[in-house]
Amino acid sequence: MSTGLPFPPVTRQHILNCSYHSWHPKYRAITPKARLVPLPAAFLAYLRADGIVLPPEDGDDSPTWSDSDSGIFSGADNEADDDADADADPSIAWRDTHEAIANVIEELGGKVAPKLNWSAPKDATWIAATNSMECRTPNDIYLLLKSSDFVTHDLQHAFDDTADAEAAVDADDAVPYHLVLRKWITLNPAVEFRCFVRQRKLIAICQRDLNHFDFLFAMQDKLRQTIQESFDIRLRDTFPDPNFTFDVYIPPPHDRVWLVDVNPWAQRTDPLLFSWLELLTLPVPELPELEDDVIEMWTPEFRLVGRDDPEAYGFTTPQYSAHKLPKDVVDASRGGEGNLREFALQWQEAQKLAEQQRTEDSEDD
Repeated sequence: MSTGLPFPPVTRQHILNCSYHSWHPKYRAITPKARLVPLPAAFLAYLRADGIVLPPEDGDDSPTWSDSDSGIFSGADNEADDDADADADPSIAWRDTHEAIANVIEELGGKVAPKLNWSAPKDATWIAATNSMECRTPNDIYLLLKSSDFVTHDLQHAFDDTADAEAAVDADDAVPYHLVLRKWITLNPAVEFRCFVRQRKLIAICQRDLNHFDFLFAMQDKLRQTIQESFDIRLRDTFPDPNFTFDVYIPPPHDRVWLVDVNPWAQRTDPLLFSWLELLTLPVPELPELEDDVIEMWTPEFRLVGRDDPEAYGFTTPQYSAHKLPKDVVDASRGGEGNLREFALQWQEAQKLAEQQRTEDSEDD
């Protein structure tokens, strides 16, 4: 698809190189603690299916996990029971995965943040009890994944707009999908940054959180230098593609860089405080042809949200608002079918009253 922007061709392999399972083993030492759970076809089918059906929580009256218990999972006479059990507990088809996820949550201290190969379900936090990505049970994770448009994109549109998209139409099923579970830590959004690499040169850096943080301006030079040095040592010559973006977290005392994510050099990646046209056309010196003193003078552009920048006051458009539902609908859905029916009746009654009022006002005029 032509965008009018001078992007180099984005290939399926580039998208795969940016998948967490692809780059994490190489950069494990500089990433937050995480575990990867390979996802079988049955689990992917569950994620792709319409509706949200969650496995019974521990202690619920649910089918046993054991195949050897009275043979309830075998034999033609039990097929009807099996179908009923599958409706009540969708994890019957992927028991090993369910148990692996539960074990990882326990291993990582009881709280994790989930994501798929490329995307985290940040757009679905409205449905979580914590209103965040914090998950304490497998069902917390399934609820976020099943409610996320970002995760749906990973599953169904990962290779859209790639140069070899037609050749990859049937290749999505061959993607080694993984559930990434990261140990839950409370991050300070002020020190999360997105970095842009073109031709293996770090050309630009900016905030990920689009709010004004005054203290960042005094630290700007130190932050730029810390990111640049980490990139030069860890990423510049080791990532397989010359063009990509990456996200970092720099906790106090701001002298160590944690690699949080790697994103494609493609229009699907949000350029935040830049535009893609800027990033694609920003002059970049040919470093090998310059003298050493000139090389030291050239630095990547670093953008922060200023006190008077419009981004700092974007209260009217909450992040991911296009993916959210009205609070009344969410509250009604949590109460089950009865609450949803009551909400619908109340809405219809309100509409009738509004129409009646409009009619009376028209007659008065």
